[in-house]
Amino acid sequence: MTALGHLINGARVDRQGRSQDLYNPSTGEVKGQVSLASKATVEEAIAAAQAAFPAWRNTPPAKRARVMFRFKQLLEEHAEEIVRLIGEEHGKISHDAQGELARGIENVEYACGAPELLKGEHSKNTGPGIDSWSEHQPLGVVAGITPFNFPAMVPLWMYPMAIACGNTFVLKPSERDPTSALFIAELALEAGLPAGVLNVVNGDKEAVDTLLDDARVQAVSFVGSTPIAEYIYSRASANGKRCQALGGAKNHAIVMPDADMENVVNSLTGAAFGSSGERCMALSVAVAVGDEAADTLIAKMQESMATLKVGPFSDKSNDFGPVITKAHQEKVCGYIASAAEQGATLVVDGRDVQVEGYEGGFYVGGTLIDNVTPEMTCYREEIFGPVLLVMRVDSMEEAMRLIDEHEYGNGTCIYTRDGEAARYFSDNILVGMVGINVPLPVPVSYHSFGGWKRSLFGDLSAYGPDAVRFYTRRKTVTQRWPSAGVREGVQFSFPS
Repeated sequence: MTALGHLINGARVDRQGRSQDLYNPSTGEVKGQVSLASKATVEEAIAAAQAAFPAWRNTPPAKRARVMFRFKQLLEEHAEEIVRLIGEEHGKISHDAQGELARGIENVEYACGAPELLKGEHSKNTGPGIDSWSEHQPLGVVAGITPFNFPAMVPLWMYPMAIACGNTFVLKPSERDPTSALFIAELALEAGLPAGVLNVVNGDKEAVDTLLDDARVQAVSFVGSTPIAEYIYSRASANGKRCQALGGAKNHAIVMPDADMENVVNSLTGAAFGSSGERCMALSVAVAVGDEAADTLIAKMQESMATLKVGPFSDKSNDFGPVITKAHQEKVCGYIASAAEQGATLVVDGRDVQVEGYEGGFYVGGTLIDNVTPEMTCYREEIFGPVLLVMRVDSMEEAMRLIDEHEYGNGTCIYTRDGEAARYFSDNILVGMVGINVPLPVPVSYHSFGGWKRSLFGDLSAYGPDAVRFYTRRKTVTQRWPSAGVREGVQFSFPS
């Protein structure tokens, strides 16, 4: 079985060495293997990016943007194949994979505006005959390390803008589902990227550490779990690199007594169980204000969940598919068991779900757990599975205090008809992305994505305007051309 290789300096590179199995989560069967890059292979990719940088940096932004326009077109033309690759290795149902790809393409569209976004600022006559202006200059070689849950979208959060800004890029996708990322990178080359501008290395910690330690890499962007985000941010920063590292989440939805409960249930069902809950923006905790609201929510959620359809990615009628690996399936089931052991009420238990014909797949059914309290393991830690926790509080203030005291601050929302309550919530909650009757407040491509607290390490968020700031450094130039024959005397005071 040939292992999936790398993309270095414009060509596929297949090397014998360490590899690991790639699984089809829908069946539980091995579908192939992926090569795990050695330090030398990663260094080869970095060298290719470094060699390509001078010419790409000096390519006019308008020409870089034309490559992005062509890249967008190719992504749309090959959407069906990309969706299939995502489904085979991630298990994501085709309609969900299509949504992922569409959100990735939005970021390519934003990168197409690079000539406008990279315009600096100019001031004439800041002093007698003195002009001043600023420029956004690229950093050089930059790297991205991306997670398994959005194998197409998250890389597209990173390298289109990085490259449009004049940098060259080394991508290290998740070794669990790397095929779609590699295929999409080849489309970028087909769109007109010169060899070496975009490189892809598949690998594990050895590849990651090489990117973090190599002095030629100027910046690193990461999306994944908080422990790894902390590690990457710490090591990259210690090596003098610019770094943004997006970590974990525990996203709460406050359900007020005046909320439209039918809308709440429809929203929570999709936001908690879509993509098997393997989203950093998944709504995993519903905080019901008052027992009446909680009881109504539980009853209606049971009705909604009775029709959930779990199964393989190839069946478009399924609502969600398997989780990524057998080990992750066992981990999610362990959180469910711990909730029961610690006193919560299992209203709907998804641990024993069986999918006919796909008994070996890594499935967990939709799970609803009531009477969860803050000290429980299922509440304190990110589950990353199709599990919705319900907590009961007496007031909105108590609900907000719960959210503010949690270590994560990625996303949150409130369901209410009360505009005053909604405004107070959005103004005061200590979370980076907020929804008002919107369950997944993921910003569009021309805003930026990022949480607070231990959900984001670094000063700048992902994509949008912050991406331009992250992938460039500002240079300010002050210039004067003295008139012919005019000479000034020595000036010792600071000019003003």
